[in-house]
Amino acid sequence: MSVPRRPPALLAAPLLVLALLLTGCSSGPTPAKAPVGAPGQGAAGPESDASSVRGAPSGSETVPAPAPTPATIPGLGPQTLAEIPAEARQAFVVTGEEADANQSSAVLYSREGPGKGWEPVAGPWDAHNGMEGWTDHHVAGDLRSPTGVYTLTDAGGRLPDPGALLPYDEHPRFAVDGEGFFGEPLEGSFDYVVAINYNRTEGVSPLDRTRPLGLGRGGGIWIHVDHGGPTQGCVSIPENRMRELLRTLDPALHPVIVMGDAETLGR
Repeated sequence: MSVPRRPPALLAAPLLVLALLLTGCSSGPTPAKAPVGAPGQGAAGPESDASSVRGAPSGSETVPAPAPTPATIPGLGPQTLAEIPAEARQAFVVTGEEADANQSSAVLYSREGPGKGWEPVAGPWDAHNGMEGWTDHHVAGDLRSPTGVYTLTDAGGRLPDPGALLPYDEHPRFAVDGEGFFGEPLEGSFDYVVAINYNRTEGVSPLDRTRPLGLGRGGGIWIHVDHGGPTQGCVSIPENRMRELLRTLDPALHPVIVMGDAETLGR
């Protein structure tokens, strides 16, 4: 059967609509473009953003940017970071100015769990270390603080427990007198201490004199109250900071101290 012809004027409107659809002038939203510098995009600008989706099928969704890398501890290199136990969720980082310097800076970091990012929670605080600086092979009497990563499990002091979370041994044997290297009084230096587990047995009072590596490798390395000058090998911070540290270090979070000069810690 034959189909009646439509006059040419009647075909104009449908052809115009079809042309508009083919040129993309639709009412649908244009896919949003990721902002310059967004995570995973870098800082190369719009050109790099465009190249990341070049050749993608029309109408495909934007690929989500990868999650940001967990925050690491500033100043610590891969070798030092690898020494921090996986279960450790608190790290007290003491960074010396130079290998032979006796002044340091201390910051307490925490993380929610293994593989999570570290965040600073206290500090930076002024600190002192051994009179002659730092060493990776501490021996008795060298007046240097041992570099490395050490667990923190035990505390004590001459004064009553200020609310420590670590086991705390209050004992008069923590009393000390005399003068430091610059003539400053040492009295009160051991009012509060945290034992650094270098050449000692964990789980006992800081006063315990057991030395698993032998007496020649030194011992009695503590975090204690600062007396205004360098130490024999310990780390010292102001008294109010010691109280704060004792109330924060939590055995359930497996705290450690990361200590050494900046160059060594950066390895």
